[in-house]
Amino acid sequence: MTTVRLPLFPLNTVLFPGLVLPLNVFEERYRAMMRTLAKTPEDEPRRFAVVAIRDGHEVAPSAPGMPDPTAAPERGPAAGFGADPAKAFHGVGCVADAATIRERADGTFEVLATGTTRVRLLSVDASGPYLTAELEELTEEPGDEAGALAEGVLRAFRQYQKRLAGARERSLSTGGELPDEPSVVSYLVAAAMTLDTPAKQRLLQAPDTASRLRDELKLLRSETAILRTLPSLPAADLTRSPTSLN
Repeated sequence: MTTVRLPLFPLNTVLFPGLVLPLNVFEERYRAMMRTLAKTPEDEPRRFAVVAIRDGHEVAPSAPGMPDPTAAPERGPAAGFGADPAKAFHGVGCVADAATIRERADGTFEVLATGTTRVRLLSVDASGPYLTAELEELTEEPGDEAGALAEGVLRAFRQYQKRLAGARERSLSTGGELPDEPSVVSYLVAAAMTLDTPAKQRLLQAPDTASRLRDELKLLRSETAILRTLPSLPAADLTRSPTSLN
């Protein structure tokens, strides 16, 4: 088992290998992380791990009674994640490599990173200025019939895009040719579909590429069928993710 210890960046979203992640970093614990990463030599990767927060929000401890308006806000690397931060996060995440780390005049950071490798969360350490984690690197196995499944997923995805563009009353823009390598297809489609965090998390932690593609094929057919019955949907961009706030 290959393990690695990296800074841990929890988010209300799922990062997939090969996908770009823009970050607007303003919390002190994550600013400290970026200051550390920025010191990494230019010829070395500036890596940190991204994990999705369970339930879609930070899990702050609570107690009976009315909140105390005079109480100081919780601070520190594990603030908002409870007594055992590992329980607040999904168990599989993705390593990110920061290509750009730019510090603004006010001390916040603009970061552009790319997902690289899936990892399993083994433990979380909150003893430093930011969370770090012991992680097990996960290999991506192709599984059975991944190539044929990828072709089917691409066809279904194109139909899904057309239906979604029609429901949003906007023109379809694919942003270029879609890839044909099965694992790349599986991650691109998982990131591009309009799904909630638990559904995206299930796709991230699929045991192999073929299993992920099979699940995506079912989801694409289901979502496309639903879109046929809807006259319109709230406008949103299929191929772009918003800058993540922390």
